[in-house]
Amino acid sequence: MNTKEAAGYVRLGKPTLERFRISGGGPVYVKLGSAVRYRKADLDAWLASRVTRSTSEGAVA
Repeated sequence: MNTKEAAGYVRLGKPTLERFRISGGGPVYVKLGSAVRYRKADLDAWLASRVTRSTSEGAVA
């Protein structure tokens, strides 16, 4: 998926995914020349890593 499609899939803004690529903390991506692509499996894994039970704890492994 391109950045726009991936952002829609994870329900974030395109600029948010672009910031994550610079700062880290976002889903892994594939760089093909100048093109950035996201694999669905990587987006799903990133979403799964963000699961929490309450606002007072971090992500659940």
